[in-house]
Amino acid sequence: MNSSVEISYYPLKEEFIPPIKDFIDRLNAYDALTVKTSGMSTQVFGDYDEVMGAITAEIKKSFALPHSVFILKIINADLNHVVKEADEL
Repeated sequence: MNSSVEISYYPLKEEFIPPIKDFIDRLNAYDALTVKTSGMSTQVFGDYDEVMGAITAEIKKSFALPHSVFILKIINADLNHVVKEADEL
């Protein structure tokens, strides 16, 4: 089953950009996933088990930084094509 996850990450510290970039870079290291990043969130597309395994592992690493907040939206469909169409507008 394919899935799509939209993630917003809020490290609650003054220097918040480096932890966000690190999280996105780690997600991009998974070859089986498609990762799209915008100014407000990151979308991850792929097989449900692979997506959730990667996200779980990388969120756990990010939780080493105190007070990290994640907001996720998960759907059991591959919406990657919808993102592509929206980018073309």
